[in-house]
Amino acid sequence: MDRAESLDPVQAAAEAVKAYVRLNRARLMGDGELLAMLLPERFADAEVRDLQRYTIERLAAENAALRAERDGLKSRRGLGEGVRRLALDLLDARSFEEAIAVAVGSAPAFGAERAAICIEGDGDRAMTGGFERVRLIAPGMVQAILGGDGTGVILSSGGEVLLGAGGGACKSLAVFRLKIGRETPAAVYALGAQAPGCFEGEETASDLGFFARALERAIRAWLDLPKS
Repeated sequence: MDRAESLDPVQAAAEAVKAYVRLNRARLMGDGELLAMLLPERFADAEVRDLQRYTIERLAAENAALRAERDGLKSRRGLGEGVRRLALDLLDARSFEEAIAVAVGSAPAFGAERAAICIEGDGDRAMTGGFERVRLIAPGMVQAILGGDGTGVILSSGGEVLLGAGGGACKSLAVFRLKIGRETPAAVYALGAQAPGCFEGEETASDLGFFARALERAIRAWLDLPKS
């Protein structure tokens, strides 16, 4: 039996810290005290205070914008009650983990059984953050499913690849591109339902597309990424 390669404890700890930083960059960038500890030559006391004030002001502005968007969503016509509630839950999420939980728990609102966020990767499991139903898919798969410019598609098979075990029983699939960032891997939001034709209809497609756009904006906000 092949034995897993063992890492030096110091190296293993360093790799674990790197993985944590990659997954929590926005949170760490907002911690002026931590930045001062890591980079004392760059962040003097005055600069730390300036960074903290900038972070507080930026978060306050983002919170005001999100509240305005939430109020607008409450009165928006044409959105189903389920997608409107999901979008508001995304805006109300208090952490990146909560936002992801809203996305992967969204299936019942659309009459589906399964939902997942799929990210292209070469086996780096740290990219999924350990979240259930945040899945790695083969590089190039998003291009194969949606083409170069496609934003969404309705399929009748392929659920085992996108949704994992049990996904093969889904006869209706809805797949929407997530434009998270210029330097981030390609990603999609996928829904699966066992009933055929579950996602047919212009209104359903519009609701699904709207939620996918809200989801990608929420992910960008929590990862502190610019608009793609």
